[in-house]
Amino acid sequence: MVLALTAGTFAEMAPHSVSEWIKSAVVYELNPRAFSANGNFRGVQDRLDYLRDLGVTILWIMPINPVGQVKKKGTLGSPYAVRDYYAIDAAYGDKDDLKQMVAAAHQRGLKVIVDVVINHTAWDNVLIKQHPEFYKKDAQGNIIPPDPDWTDVAGLDYRNPQLRAYMIEMLKYWLREFDLDGFRCDVAWGIPVDFWDAARAELEKVKPQIVMIAEANQPDLLSKAFDLDYAWPFMHRIDDVMENGLTAQGVMFNWQSEHEKFGKALEMRMIDDHDERRVIGRLGERGMLAASALILTSDGVPLLYNGMEVGDTTESRDPALFENLKVYWDVAKVRSQFLPFYKQMIALRKAHAALQQGETKWVQNGAQDRVLTYLRRGGGEEFFVAINCSNQPWAGVAEVRDGEYEDVTPRHSASSANKLSPPALVLGAWEFQIFRKVK
Repeated sequence: MVLALTAGTFAEMAPHSVSEWIKSAVVYELNPRAFSANGNFRGVQDRLDYLRDLGVTILWIMPINPVGQVKKKGTLGSPYAVRDYYAIDAAYGDKDDLKQMVAAAHQRGLKVIVDVVINHTAWDNVLIKQHPEFYKKDAQGNIIPPDPDWTDVAGLDYRNPQLRAYMIEMLKYWLREFDLDGFRCDVAWGIPVDFWDAARAELEKVKPQIVMIAEANQPDLLSKAFDLDYAWPFMHRIDDVMENGLTAQGVMFNWQSEHEKFGKALEMRMIDDHDERRVIGRLGERGMLAASALILTSDGVPLLYNGMEVGDTTESRDPALFENLKVYWDVAKVRSQFLPFYKQMIALRKAHAALQQGETKWVQNGAQDRVLTYLRRGGGEEFFVAINCSNQPWAGVAEVRDGEYEDVTPRHSASSANKLSPPALVLGAWEFQIFRKVK
């Protein structure tokens, strides 16, 4: 049996037209503190050939503004506590360094976006003295955090039209001066939708072909303002299944419910980012590769977080937002299968429209509680994907039509090539296989 998608409730609020280069993108998030030994823009620029060869297409640079020091957390403070929206953190370089890095990325066919944090500021942001009326206040008139636990930041009040105008002009400045390709917008869910809609219209006057990524899981943000948002529920279901042993059907059911909610809108699919304990620490090596195979053969747009592709474990216990913890690139010598796996998986996805925004149909199999099976169709092609989400091997049958299939699973993965083809399958623990239908 093949399970078809139910019609979405988002149809009456259809998303705006998204550029084709976004639909086929692979996003790479990097922390300039951690990405290179020298922790600056030149360190990023020196590794642009590496990123191009990896196959990613959009570089998301975490916040580059000076970091607040008043009420800071950790040794360095959070990059998400911004001290000056028009300045660059001196540790990363200067304006010319940023311009050169962006230009070098563009020469290699890479797009560059930066993280903007406009829901809140650091307590020593220049606006607190210049424009205290921009901030949220308690009944006594004291500036307050946007959330009681976010003690290192002060909340901004978007009921103020002057604040809105300031932020839109600031965003236009970064596009205009540095030729950026868009923004990842922190806590987009905490700012009114009508602000974002107005901002998008103004930004497109500066650069028509931009990408906007919302840190949110909110359909109305995708109607006009944003191209992508976060598929958080999908990531959490993957963890529920692969880390906590819940039924694998939870991933399928979540996918279906999200499509009913979002319709044709795009979501960013991830299993690792700067807010999470590293996926390798949560799922282990083989579980991580299986989860990566899932997001790289799913619809939406996949995200990789710096060092993930070599199996870095630097942040396996806690995210390292407040400290200077470098990605340990030499781990690639130990986990030698990781980098070839990601290169091959990204190349496979980029080569076939069916694996990007093609149709998805879930397929029943003999172990629905621990094995995911689904078809991806598009561009005249069909792929069949099987992923064992457990540490128990399985041999059985998937309810897919007979045909001839070519096994295109990356050989540098945790998967071992077997001689069976759908509908018959043999999967080891955490094993996955990808087949292209040839007849």
